[in-house]
Amino acid sequence: MNSNNKTTITAEVEIDATIETVWARWTKPEHIMQWNNPTDEWRTPKVENDLQAAGRFLFVMELKGGSFHFDFKGTYDEIKIHELITYTLDDGRKSTITFTTDNGVRITETFEPENTQPLDMQKDFCQAVLDGFKRYAESEI
Repeated sequence: MNSNNKTTITAEVEIDATIETVWARWTKPEHIMQWNNPTDEWRTPKVENDLQAAGRFLFVMELKGGSFHFDFKGTYDEIKIHELITYTLDDGRKSTITFTTDNGVRITETFEPENTQPLDMQKDFCQAVLDGFKRYAESEI
């Protein structure tokens, strides 16, 4: 739970890479298109990302066969380079992503779930995307 008594879900991952590499691969559209998928059946064919307070973002996510797609879009509330990203989706739900450095980088994502899908399914989806990011961020490209 968060301070306004709305339900939240948290997922996290540890990345064995520098914060500079993690930040670049998390925020640049050409990288986001490579990792923003929970499984190999998904893809992100379009990304727009204006990474600044009041900047807009759009990640088009779809099943590769084209049977389902959705636009993940919203507005950034706060950006602290190498530390924090907060945003509000167009439906009003809020998310916070923190980047903590110690031995590598820990990414913690806390978000308000949508109300039509089971909470466990939403957490698993988010965790799968983070796990995919870990594989991408730790790879040599």
